[in-house]
Amino acid sequence: MPHLTVAALADLLGAPFAGNGALSVSRPVHPDEAHLPETIAVATSAGYAASLKGARAALLAADTDWQALGLEAAIFVGRPRYAMSSVTAAFMPEIGCEAGIHPTAYVDPAAQLGEGVSVGPFVHIAARASVGAGSRILSHVSVGSGAKIGAEALIHSGVRIGARVIIGNRVIIHQNAVIGADGFSFVTPEPGAVEAAKVQGGSISGTQNTELARIHSLGSVTLGNDVEIGACTTIDRGTLTDTGIGDGTKLDNQVQVGHNVRIGSTCMLCAQVGIAGSSVVGDRVVLGGKVGVADHVTIGSDVLVAAASGVAANIPSRNIMMGSPAVKRDEAMRGIMALRRLPKLFETVETLKNRITSLES
Repeated sequence: MPHLTVAALADLLGAPFAGNGALSVSRPVHPDEAHLPETIAVATSAGYAASLKGARAALLAADTDWQALGLEAAIFVGRPRYAMSSVTAAFMPEIGCEAGIHPTAYVDPAAQLGEGVSVGPFVHIAARASVGAGSRILSHVSVGSGAKIGAEALIHSGVRIGARVIIGNRVIIHQNAVIGADGFSFVTPEPGAVEAAKVQGGSISGTQNTELARIHSLGSVTLGNDVEIGACTTIDRGTLTDTGIGDGTKLDNQVQVGHNVRIGSTCMLCAQVGIAGSSVVGDRVVLGGKVGVADHVTIGSDVLVAAASGVAANIPSRNIMMGSPAVKRDEAMRGIMALRRLPKLFETVETLKNRITSLES
């Protein structure tokens, strides 16, 4: 990790500091590790004050009495959580490999690499693919024919990028993600079980799904600028047009995005979210962990869906939803509270039944 003085770190954060600005620090630590040499404790909550014994420098909330904590230097931040972004970036070790092509990599002669591109061991870059300037392709990555990767991208080990996939600038894709898998789209010669279930009751008559014919995915996937894709996430290519992810959107690990899905900008999809084919997600949407979204559903902008919810119908913009099926949070909470009162209600009903029986006898 790099060494920075307190003054230099404060300058990076755009935050005021007090005390010895020349004090050198090599990494930020939890307050419990504040005694370690050359560290700066991240102690932005008042509850961490007791843990700062032996600390020399700390990142503190504004107006904290740093001298009473026995510190030599302190940096003051207004929004601690946001400051963590810059603090961790300042000390992040360099990830990647040297510019150029590793001897074990194969780059097709018809592929194009921009200036300063790094291609790691055992990478395969197919014909007509292109990689923008300054991008880093780590080991065991495969890039399909005609795929386009923008500038300053970071593709971690084991990623699979399908044919004709378009990836924007500064995109980060973590280990073993698959971008551009074939869509899960099949059809039966006659209306099948799923179609029948939509019009029938609780049972299915006759034999269903005797044959499943593949609908091929002729589209691909387009990722906007500054998108981040988590480890083991899969994004399926579209049937006729591209599956699309908007600028600045972040996908956690093990997320599944089906064919033809369109996701807006600056969204957050947490771990194990699954979005079925042809659904549309607006801008600035947050889907909590394990949220499932049915096919052909539209979610408006600025929507928050709580973890483990099931979205089966369209959601207008600016709503907070929870439950399965997902409903507005206030309605869901009323339902939860009603369920909690059921045992007491049963006891009351039983008492009343006994009293009525006694009176009748």
